[in-house]
Amino acid sequence: MAFQSKHTDRMYVVMGIVVLISLSFLGRLFYIQVVDHSYQLSAENNVLRYETEFPARGLMYDRDGRLLVYNEAAYDLMVIPRQAKNIDTATICSILEISKEDFIRKLNKASTYSSRKPSVFEKQISVETYANLQEKLHRLNGFFVQKRTLRKYPFPIAAHLLGYVGEANNSTLENDPYYKRGDYLGISGLEKSYEEELRGKKGVSVIMVDVFNRPKGSYKEGKYDTIAVAGKTLVSSIDAELQAYGELLMQNKTGGIVAIEPSTGEILALISAPTFDPNMLVGRVRSSNYNQLLNDTLKPLFNRALMSEQNPPGSTFKLINALIGQQVGVLNENTTYRCPRGYVSGNFRMGCHDHRSPLNLRESIQHSCNAYYGNVFRNIIDHTGKPWEGFEIWRNHVLSFGLGTKFNTDLPVEYAGHVPTKAFYNKYYGEYRWKSLTIISMAIGQGELGTTPLQLANMTAALANRGYYYPPHLVKAIDGEPIENRFTEKHETTIDRKYFDPVIDGMAMVFELGGTGYRSRLDSIVMCGKTGTAQNPHGEDHSIFICFAPKDNPKIALAVFVENAGGGSKYAAPIASLMVEKYLTDTVARPHLEQPILDANLINPPN
Repeated sequence: MAFQSKHTDRMYVVMGIVVLISLSFLGRLFYIQVVDHSYQLSAENNVLRYETEFPARGLMYDRDGRLLVYNEAAYDLMVIPRQAKNIDTATICSILEISKEDFIRKLNKASTYSSRKPSVFEKQISVETYANLQEKLHRLNGFFVQKRTLRKYPFPIAAHLLGYVGEANNSTLENDPYYKRGDYLGISGLEKSYEEELRGKKGVSVIMVDVFNRPKGSYKEGKYDTIAVAGKTLVSSIDAELQAYGELLMQNKTGGIVAIEPSTGEILALISAPTFDPNMLVGRVRSSNYNQLLNDTLKPLFNRALMSEQNPPGSTFKLINALIGQQVGVLNENTTYRCPRGYVSGNFRMGCHDHRSPLNLRESIQHSCNAYYGNVFRNIIDHTGKPWEGFEIWRNHVLSFGLGTKFNTDLPVEYAGHVPTKAFYNKYYGEYRWKSLTIISMAIGQGELGTTPLQLANMTAALANRGYYYPPHLVKAIDGEPIENRFTEKHETTIDRKYFDPVIDGMAMVFELGGTGYRSRLDSIVMCGKTGTAQNPHGEDHSIFICFAPKDNPKIALAVFVENAGGGSKYAAPIASLMVEKYLTDTVARPHLEQPILDANLINPPN
């Protein structure tokens, strides 16, 4: 009896297990058939097409609402190699204007990637080509068209600033799951800096197709579709008219211009010359045009405004030494030095141009006296009794103006420049075997100093503000929302505000009779500026000029750097003055100053 009871219990257990398994299978079957349609989708893959819906990239505007970048419709011809049977090769080759060999190569490339997955056969087809292709598409088994957008630039300006869009490379595909083969993203400029904001969010459409690969409508009335979300709109800080004018002035020249609004750090213009039309790097011609620009000996792809870090600031740097000298107590506004046509110490001589002597602080800036700043610099370095200690104090003051560092904001690329360290000189000359006379070239902004036009412009903004600056940046708002807080953080210099007044007075005197910028004065506006000449061992010196205006409540600060153009007053000063006039008055009324600049060709000068 006990045995029978145990047998009955076991039977019940087995039956229970069978029932549970059956219920599990039934539940799973119900889920598959009623709840989850993924298996059904998989089974219907041979009659379904998954098309990516690419969002429109965000638009870009200038500070006054002018459209800088928009989108234009384009199309990619896609292929599923496994389905590409009995193709009318002649037709597709004729429409796309490719050879039969190109057709075979492209199809083999797609097959290598995947015979089952769609891939791009021909990218960025124009609207006109698409119209011709659409009529024949039903005869091209395995081929379909996917809508794209191309970036367009209504003004042929700001190529280095705006950047361009290109296809995602293998490194991007491996490191960012968002991007798939054939996707596009920002490669340079603002397109790269704000890629996540501009790219939007991709969608997917599930399309039913017949045996001839012709669309028959959405699957399940679009139940499994997702909507693409357009990218965000950027309002840049750039003034398009000022940018265009700056590029015009820099035609047939090499160098850079950066203009900043001192009160905000917003970049008003950022020019690198030579430049190019940003439309060159759009569409099917992008690759060939890129190679053309890459191989150009003038290096138009090189952003000189942000990357030319080896060029010394020249005499513009005397302003910083004037401020530091006052701060450490070796100089005041009434300090005078004689100039016997240069600075002389023993057998050492650093030449200077002819001007009246002696000069006080303000006059030393007006006439850009080398002897004056030879004395000032040596007194700064030697004032503690130990040159390396004085040098460290000097260097920390220099760094507070943003020189020798990166700003790390939204700039597409940025070089730090060079302000030498104590360790640098110890290594070069031997530990503490150097003195102020050893490094005196930095008294006039030469030697081991290296700056970019951006850093010089920011330094000028700090001068205009009497001792502070905001990190230079290119975007004002994103989808109407204000910029990040890090862009509005005030950076104080280490110089007391009271020491700026005599320096700024001297900068205003640069445009007075006898000043180095007199020929570039603007009678209606009080400007403050400083000429600079950067020595160039490879040819003609570089022309530099920094300025801000008006003197009180400044609206613009800028730096102009013209390579191989001679002294700062020759080309850089007139260009800077014209830029100020254009921005503050919205016109240019000095043809005597403007026309020689427009006519000048420093790249291929006439024989």
